[in-house]
Amino acid sequence: MVEVLVLGALAVAAATLSGTLTGRPAAAPFREAARLLTLQRRRTVRADVLLTRIGVVSLPMAAALAALVVPFGGRVALSTSVGVVWFNAMEVVAWASVWLVGWGVNSAYALVGGYRFVAQGLAYELPHMFALITASLAAHSLDLRVIGGAQHGLWYAVWMPVAFAVYLVSTLAMTFWGPFGHPLGADLAGGAALELSGPDLLVFLAGRYGLLAVSAGVAVPLFLGGGAGPLLPGWSWSLVKTCAVLSLLVWTRHRLPVLRMDRFMTAAWTVLIPATLLQMLVVGIVVV
Repeated sequence: MVEVLVLGALAVAAATLSGTLTGRPAAAPFREAARLLTLQRRRTVRADVLLTRIGVVSLPMAAALAALVVPFGGRVALSTSVGVVWFNAMEVVAWASVWLVGWGVNSAYALVGGYRFVAQGLAYELPHMFALITASLAAHSLDLRVIGGAQHGLWYAVWMPVAFAVYLVSTLAMTFWGPFGHPLGADLAGGAALELSGPDLLVFLAGRYGLLAVSAGVAVPLFLGGGAGPLLPGWSWSLVKTCAVLSLLVWTRHRLPVLRMDRFMTAAWTVLIPATLLQMLVVGIVVV
C-alpha cells in the first residue's frame, strides 16, 4: 500500500503547486482544508442526501482503487494482469461521482455541471480508451508492469506520440481540470460542486487531485518506460517521471483557457478519434 500513500502525497503536492502558481503561499491548501473541515455542511431544499454523499465519497475512492495498480519500479499494491482495464473502470466511476453530486443536491446550476461532465466524458472516453489500447497492443499485455518493461529503452511516447498526447488531453478531461474545467465553470457559479461545502467539498476536491495524481502515475508505465533509467533504482525513476507529468498537468490549469464543451466534443469526434485510430493502426502494423 506504499504506492497508494505515495500517490496521495503527490496529490497534496499537486494542490500545493497549483496554489503556488497563482501566487498563494505553499501552506494555503492546508489552511483551506482546515477551514473546510470547520464549516457546516450546506443542504438545499429537497436534496437527495444519500446520492450526494455517494457521489462525494466515490470520487476519492475511485482514485484510491485506481492507485492500487500503479507500479513503482517493480512493485505494485494489487498484482493483476489487467491493470489497464482496472484503471479504466475506476475512471468511469468518476462519471457517476460527478453526475450524482450534480443531481443529488437539487440545484439547477449543479445539475447542468453534472451533465456537462457526462457530455465531456462521452467526448474523451473513446480517444482515451484507444490510447490505452495502443500501448497495450504494442506490449501484447494489459499489465502495466509488462507494458513498462516492454519499452526496451525506446519509450512509447517517442514512437507513438499521438497516443501519448491524447492520453494527457483525456486525463485533463477526466479530472475536469484546466481547459476542461467546464463542469465547474464560473458561468455556473461553480457547476457540479456549487452546493457542496465544508467536509463534502474537501473530500470532493481531494478526489479530483487524487485522480490527477493517479493518471500521472499511470502515464509512466504506459508511455515513459516505467521505472527504467540509469543509476537510480526503479521506484525513484517512476517517482521522478510521475512528478514531471503531474507538474505539466497542473501547469495547464493556469496557462490554458477553458474550452467550450461543444468545441471540445467536435474536436474529439473529428480529430482525436481518427488520430488515435491511425496511431493504433500504425502500431498494429509494426508489432503484429
